[in-house]
Amino acid sequence: MQTINSTLTVAAIQYDIRWLDPQANFEQLTQLISEHFANHSAVDLLLLPETFTTGFCINRDDVQAPANGGQALAWLKNIAKQYNCVVAGSVLVSHNHKKVNRFYWAHANGQVDYYDKRHLFRLGNEQDHVEAGTARKIFTINGIKILPLVCYDLRFPVWSRNRQDYDLMVNVANWPAARRHIWDTLLKARAMENQSYVVGVNRVGTDGLNIAHSGGTSIIDFCGENLITAQDNQQQIIRAELDFSKLKQFKEKFPAFLDADDFSLAHCEQVSHHT
Repeated sequence: MQTINSTLTVAAIQYDIRWLDPQANFEQLTQLISEHFANHSAVDLLLLPETFTTGFCINRDDVQAPANGGQALAWLKNIAKQYNCVVAGSVLVSHNHKKVNRFYWAHANGQVDYYDKRHLFRLGNEQDHVEAGTARKIFTINGIKILPLVCYDLRFPVWSRNRQDYDLMVNVANWPAARRHIWDTLLKARAMENQSYVVGVNRVGTDGLNIAHSGGTSIIDFCGENLITAQDNQQQIIRAELDFSKLKQFKEKFPAFLDADDFSLAHCEQVSHHT
């Protein structure tokens, strides 16, 4: 079992995404981040919701989705450099005559990693416009291994099963208020079954399809307990320092992972990034 003795400070931004208006979202986020860091210390990882520049507009062909990440990636890299941390959130990116829902990780040194959303939201016909990702990825920040997920991925425990290859799971979402109970429940379930810290980042407000979102952005420990949760229907940045020595001690006392079933994922590439 990996020895973990470090901490990681994580911040998550819950906000009302302006529909189809990237520039307004860049300006809004820049202000929220500036105000937060004027009163708080630095973080290692700053997380934004799914499709943070436009809202969940998968069927809009008139919305630009540059293959290179365009202005969205440039903005992420700039904020990462300015605040000396990893800044991460998902955007729609052109790919193979469709799009991918790409969860970018921009590092302060200019390096960029990404994970493409694997599970596409059938109820919203995401599969008609978006191509599913094929790689389950693990990113590393300061020695802490992190599994990135996007929204609907949360419903699929096999994809997120901890093979003792990560210490923290993060999920960024546009999860509707109508199914908020499921979001709250599954975040805790994933933390408990995988003996991992979990951060879930959701938006608030009503989008251009008249779908309401109430938030539920939370940082959860490996026992499924909320360390901090944003207020419902409010724009807010929450943060917590995660102590991975506590996770190590817990797993030594309760090593349920030793009794886990062996399995393999078909048609999936396993990728790790070390930073």
